[in-house]
Amino acid sequence: MAQNFYEGLYILDSNKFARDPDGVVRQITDVLTEYGAEILVSRIWEERRLAYPIKKQRRGTYWLIYFKCESTKMDEIRRRLQLAPDILRFMHIKIDPRIIDVLVEHARGGQVAVRTVSEADLGVDEEVDDEADVEELEDADVVDE
Repeated sequence: MAQNFYEGLYILDSNKFARDPDGVVRQITDVLTEYGAEILVSRIWEERRLAYPIKKQRRGTYWLIYFKCESTKMDEIRRRLQLAPDILRFMHIKIDPRIIDVLVEHARGGQVAVRTVSEADLGVDEEVDDEADVEELEDADVVDE
């Protein structure tokens, strides 16, 4: 069978993750490896307040995994992960093999620093007349806390 590349994003119970991070993540990695998946990179993405409660939880820890697996095994993996008590939600996306190296390398680089953009950073008082400045403004990350 053909092996495909996948991105898995998992929202984990933050309380249980804080008490036993390795055990919570092991629930995911054990299921993946049990069905023959090869994990390329596995890391925390962020912890944040959820838009709405999921299983009575208001905060979630986001975990990102890139892996390689046979497509025929994905239904079984999904079924098993739905039963995991510490996983609030998850999503798997099939990744084009032409871009997997870039994604994995980016994920291995660690978390990208997210900064809060103030009006002064955006140059609200100044006119933007340079295309480079426009691109910089469009690329700016804004964080609500």
